Amino acid sequence: MKIRFGYVANALGLWDASPSKTLTYARYTALPKEERLDKLKVITIQNLQHTKRILFYNIAHEIELYRFSSSLVPLATHPDVMWDFITPFRKEWEEIGHLIRQFNLRVSFHPNQFTLFTSPRDEVTMNAVKDMEYHFKMLHAMNAHETGLINIHIGGAYGDKTKSLSQFHHNLKKLPHEIKKRMTLENDDKTYDALETLITCEKENIPMVLDYHHYMANKIDNELPLYLDRIFKTWDSFNTVPKVHISSPKSDQAFRSHADFVSLDFVRPFLMVAKELNQDFDIMIEAKQKNLAMQQLVTEIAAIRGVKRISSSTIEW
Repeated sequence: MKIRFGYVANALGLWDASPSKTLTYARYTALPKEERLDKLKVITIQNLQHTKRILFYNIAHEIELYRFSSSLVPLATHPDVMWDFITPFRKEWEEIGHLIRQFNLRVSFHPNQFTLFTSPRDEVTMNAVKDMEYHFKMLHAMNAHETGLINIHIGGAYGDKTKSLSQFHHNLKKLPHEIKKRMTLENDDKTYDALETLITCEKENIPMVLDYHHYMANKIDNELPLYLDRIFKTWDSFNTVPKVHISSPKSDQAFRSHADFVSLDFVRPFLMVAKELNQDFDIMIEAKQKNLAMQQLVTEIAAIRGVKRISSSTIEW
């Protein structure tokens, strides 16, 4: 069994490399009209250049799994802005895409919690479609739209899970098919548990990303061994191995919050369940210390008897 590890957005230790520099709408409107577009471009080019630096860092450190920041482009989906963020940076998007293909990087996006398809309000659904289109445009500009993934949660329950799940299936029809093909669903820590998310994924033929921390915060049983294989099988129609999200609680009192690093004791039970399946998969680390937390966890797992570290971010068990 081979497991690759990755992290989210920012490589800590690189000086001034945030790929998520932003511009609020209030600051945007306070600028003279002739300066607004230039300001958007300045911030976007910074974010793209920083992303490229981070990818070079990943390549140098043999890290093949990476999640882009969703904040690469400021005000990209704001209804009163809606600017062309592809054409002026065609060269930068293509350079990022070239790195992805040359080094076979597995990349993804994770839109925020407001991108959901369970709402009874049409404007919420249309905003979700708009946000998914924004992320897909970025993948397309990188020529990564046939490999990159866009991961979201099912959404809210609105007091009636059965009705909301029905609404989800109905609203998802409004998402263009080419975007739905790059979509994954993740269980959440309060509303839709792992089994509910799995059933939804199976019905829509969407791969499921298991978030183990969310599973522990929102579980109705201890039967993960019974359906982890089913979760992994949702990836069968994709030309890639399953992906899992890993983090650990900040504290018992703040159980749902992510800690700076990942506790091996917390995630070991999941690893032992996965080991029984003996299937390759990838792990995205969602700890606050990003790549540093990833490297520490890989080092700790590699110290387990029977585990062999085969690269900076990959182990065999």
